[in-house]
Amino acid sequence: FFLFCFNMGKAVLDGNSDKEKFADLCSMTHKEQIIWFLNAFWTEVGEANAETLWKWCHTCTELDLQFHEEGSGLDEMNAHRFLEIYNETMTVRELRESLRSTGAIAGNLRYVPVTHMIIFKFSLDWKELVNRSIANQAELAKAQKLLEAVTQSFKAAEAKANEARKLEAPFKAAQEEVETALADVHREESEYNGKIADCEKRAESGGVVSRNKAKAELSQLKAEDPLPLRKAKI
Repeated sequence: FFLFCFNMGKAVLDGNSDKEKFADLCSMTHKEQIIWFLNAFWTEVGEANAETLWKWCHTCTELDLQFHEEGSGLDEMNAHRFLEIYNETMTVRELRESLRSTGAIAGNLRYVPVTHMIIFKFSLDWKELVNRSIANQAELAKAQKLLEAVTQSFKAAEAKANEARKLEAPFKAAQEEVETALADVHREESEYNGKIADCEKRAESGGVVSRNKAKAELSQLKAEDPLPLRKAKI
C-alpha cells in the first residue's frame, strides 16, 4: 500500500515565486500533496512515515464530505477532527499562526490543506518543500517497479492465505462438531455412572423393600445396551 508514494505526478510546481508554488501545491488533491511530500523528503522522513501518511490520505478523503478524494483541504471543523484522530496536540489556530510566522500564508483561510499539517508535523521549511527537485524520474521509476513487484508478491501471498482459510473452514467445523459430540458422550456417561453408583448405595442401605427396589433398578441399568455409548466414544 505504499505504492502511491512513488506515483510520478509533475516534477516541478507551477509558479514564479515560492508563494505561488506553495499555493499550487496546496491546490492539489490530498493524495497528490502527500505524494509530493513523500517524494521530496523520502530519505529524510518520508520512508519512515509512509504508513502514517497513507493513513492520513484516507482520513482526509473520509473527512472531506464534499469532494472526498478530489478535495484539497478540510474545513476547520474537520481539520480539528483530523488532529484529534491522530492525537496531535496542535490546534488549527496554532497551525495557521505557525505558518503565518514563516510567511507561508496570510489572512484567514477557509480550508486547511494536508500540506499545512505535514509542515507543522515534520517541522519543514515550506520554501524547501516547494523547491525540492522531483525530477529524478529514472530512480523513481526503478523504485516504483520494485514496489510493484513487492505489492504483487504480497497480493499473491494474501490470496494463498485466503484460500488456505477457505480450505480450513470445513475441517474446523467438523472438529467443533466432534468436540460437541464428545462432550455429550462424557455428560451421558457421567449421568449413567451416577445412576449406577446411586443404586448400588441404596441397595446396601435402608429397608428391605427399598434395597430390593434399588437392586432391581441396578439390574435394569446394567442390562441396558451400552452399545450407543461405546460407538460414540469410538
